Amino acid sequence: MPIFQSVGTCYSSVQLTGFCQETFPSDGVFAMRKAARLFEIIQILRLARQPITAAEIGEKLEVTPRSIYRDIVALQAMRVPIEGERGLGYILRPGFDLPPLMFSIEETEAIVLALALLARTGDEELKTAAQRVNRKITGAVPEPLRLVFQSQALHAWGTIAAPPPAVDLAMIRRAIRDEQKLALDYRDELGRATERTVQPLALIYYSEHAMMVAWCELRQDIRNFRADRVEHCEPVGAHFRGEGEKLRQLWMAGWRKNAGRALEARDS
Repeated sequence: MPIFQSVGTCYSSVQLTGFCQETFPSDGVFAMRKAARLFEIIQILRLARQPITAAEIGEKLEVTPRSIYRDIVALQAMRVPIEGERGLGYILRPGFDLPPLMFSIEETEAIVLALALLARTGDEELKTAAQRVNRKITGAVPEPLRLVFQSQALHAWGTIAAPPPAVDLAMIRRAIRDEQKLALDYRDELGRATERTVQPLALIYYSEHAMMVAWCELRQDIRNFRADRVEHCEPVGAHFRGEGEKLRQLWMAGWRKNAGRALEARDS
């Protein structure tokens, strides 16, 4: 669990999320995003060598300076030692830092390999995120473990990395989190084109392509959509909030049933 600390004060990700949920009690997803952004701001300030403005932070996090100003005030209210003012920039006072992350050698190697595999999914946003994770952990772990991240001993080879699909996989992941419907133009393996409105439930990453699992309103059933066959995809205004987890459970139950039948057929 991520932890940050200063003189006599220690906060966890749970406490940060709880703080945001108290401020925004009606929207749990927004509260979690808010907490994640607060952590990102702390990380940016930790790595900054000189005062950094709200505009610069906002550009990195793709939010407005006004949002950053509010976030800075929220962090200061939690006694995070941020100094500065609008227009001049902000700094983090010395003495505030993340404690070292402690992993075993095997755990560190698992992280290195997982990040390498992420870079081969064709999802450009996840690839960039994996690179950021690598840099953050490299800067936080003790020296012996840092060598594992910096060595060239573990690789993810053997298959051709998936090319980036035309559809924005990051948008699909956001729609899954937000339980927002998507309108898409899809062409199946026979070349037949259809227009669908779907409720995205999951993304499956294979070595050669990604696949979206979704409730298809046209077929009134759960369907799989290969990302490289989606010709156009965009969010629509409607949501299916509260239904996503139920539909995922339905999908997983069906998957287990079909997998069981396949094993029985193989062994018969």
